[in-house]
Amino acid sequence: MKPKRIRCEIYHDNFQNYRKYGIPKAQLVIADIPYNIGADAYGSNPMWYNGGDNSNGESKFAKKSFFNSDGYFKIAEYMHFCSRLLKPEPKEKGKAPAMIVFCAFDQIHTVAEYGARYGFKNWFPIFFCKNYSAQVLKANMRIVGATEFAIVLYRDKLPKFNNGRQIGEDGKPIRGTGKMVFDWFAWERDGKEIPKIHPTQKPVGVLKRLIEIFTDPGETVIDPCCGSGSTLRAAAELGRNAFGFETDRNFYKAAQEKMLAGVHAKQAEDEMQEALW
Repeated sequence: MKPKRIRCEIYHDNFQNYRKYGIPKAQLVIADIPYNIGADAYGSNPMWYNGGDNSNGESKFAKKSFFNSDGYFKIAEYMHFCSRLLKPEPKEKGKAPAMIVFCAFDQIHTVAEYGARYGFKNWFPIFFCKNYSAQVLKANMRIVGATEFAIVLYRDKLPKFNNGRQIGEDGKPIRGTGKMVFDWFAWERDGKEIPKIHPTQKPVGVLKRLIEIFTDPGETVIDPCCGSGSTLRAAAELGRNAFGFETDRNFYKAAQEKMLAGVHAKQAEDEMQEALW
């Protein structure tokens, strides 16, 4: 039987232009929206100072935002297009698509409200616990943040959910299979094999866990604001089709040449194998 090739593509373009690329509809849209922290983006990070030492004076990152695009990001427009990127609502239970949006804690209800305007009537939050904090400059002044937040949005039916449950020959779940999935996850940092490209880059391991829960192999994951390309790498390594959009030329180039180099090499190998059939 001819093997089915997985596609993984990143486009140097706005996600609003998705139609011209002919990409399939997604089972899962997953993205990280601007956190609206503006000029305080590096406020609790040692990068605010030269060499991470306040005695060396402020660095070029002081009083700077992470991205030039933060100021004109429109969440309503984002929700409008994400609703179109997702598969239509299926008739069957257990197959519905979902969207995951990483955001700041105080953005959760705003994201949910805008989602509802574009058909995402339901949502639930998920939390990520770290064993470290980027707020090192405040470590001796107050309790520091060591969590990340996201919201899972869906239309009507509960989204596809994989927890290891097995189905017997009679079509019924096998007792004792399947694990409870909590609404919090350990935030495990990537190893040295994963390049650090983007200031708000999410760990590949964390993204893989989410993709495993909400999709099956062969389905499609789309990241409309893909930055480093870590979501695409996570999806492709799990045998999912992966598509992303990035407007910043430097991030796009780094994602292609560093984050996705191994994925593209595997794609080329698969194409050669396919040609032999």
